Amino acid sequence: MSRMSIGTFLSAAKKHLQQALKNNGTASFVIGNESADLDSITCALVYGYLQSSRLEARWANEFVIPVTNIPASELSLRPELAALLGDANLKPSDLITLDDLGKPPLGLNKTSWTLVDHNGPTGIVAEHYADCLAGVIDHHDDEHKVPLSAKPRIIEKTGSCNSHVVNYCRESWDTISSGSSSVGAALGQSSDGITDDTAYTSTWDAQLAKLSLGSILIDTFNMRSEDKITDHDRKAVRYLEARINASPKIGKDYDRDAFFNGINSAKSSLDALSLRDILRKDYKQWSEGDMTLGISSVVQPVEYLTKKVDGDFVQALVEFAKSRELQLYAVMTASTTDSGGFARQLLLLSLEEGKPKQAVQRFVQQCSNELQLQDSALDVSATSAQVPWMHFWDQNEVKASRKRVGPLLREAMQP
Repeated sequence: MSRMSIGTFLSAAKKHLQQALKNNGTASFVIGNESADLDSITCALVYGYLQSSRLEARWANEFVIPVTNIPASELSLRPELAALLGDANLKPSDLITLDDLGKPPLGLNKTSWTLVDHNGPTGIVAEHYADCLAGVIDHHDDEHKVPLSAKPRIIEKTGSCNSHVVNYCRESWDTISSGSSSVGAALGQSSDGITDDTAYTSTWDAQLAKLSLGSILIDTFNMRSEDKITDHDRKAVRYLEARINASPKIGKDYDRDAFFNGINSAKSSLDALSLRDILRKDYKQWSEGDMTLGISSVVQPVEYLTKKVDGDFVQALVEFAKSRELQLYAVMTASTTDSGGFARQLLLLSLEEGKPKQAVQRFVQQCSNELQLQDSALDVSATSAQVPWMHFWDQNEVKASRKRVGPLLREAMQP
């Protein structure tokens, strides 16, 4: 099998999956976390493509199938995804989603799974494949759910998980690029306006690089969030921009700021979405004992969200939380102020008395100082909603994203 573009790869991987489901065959997967943000989706795409493009994998017609960890119907909630995919000549409909995995899923002895951008299995992986974890690349706190024998097993803080993926796959990527030959004519993709193999492969490399780089720039605010950026990110960005600039077709028009601004503008545009869609756009949940916590991350302030409903805002939050069978629910916002600064807010609900209410109270007692929580001046008090406990703060420790607040809440849920 010759090397192929990422679009052709996704089509071939989907066919490979369909054959495995039909024949109850074997399959290897890489999957991001259930929030399915840019970092999570593109980590799976880039890792799956590069692992499947290795010479030994091509000879054996083996695929590492990248799964986007949401149903296909939720792809439309992510305009920034469509914007970034366009740079790789892809559409959201090209992705392999949960809908493609089939029911019932493949047997336990038929699959292996690599987790990216998380290290504790959730959803379908936790339900069916928790014993089939073969590898992990992540930048969150280690939940010790992936075996020490996993390969790769990279769990280390960095601004973007894509940086770890790129740095881990860099040697393979170099080999794949230098070893590509006789692909252009064989695949008949002259519609790209490219006639020689080097131009084909340099274009494919640049398209892949933009998928990773776009996610890294979003996660590090265009490599300006010094509190987030690590040497892993700097190393990856240098490599990716070299790949982009090496492409005669794509490199000539590349500008980092313009590239970032286009994706970031799409990400911040929520006007066409309902409140429910905004809350489920970047959502994660965890269970600790008999309690379940959900957190929605939003790129607009709470005041913006209150204008999305005609009735009771808090009641709308309660209804969303109850639809997910949550005992605790948080909304975290991250937005730019009128003066150009960066601001965070945290709205926290307990849906039940007893242990859930005690958990949020423990969280407040233990974490208020670290997060620099200050009562917000905006009143979002419930009018018709009856909740056992609710509070709304300005979070002045703006460095603490969901990656930090989530573990703090989960720790408070533990007896």
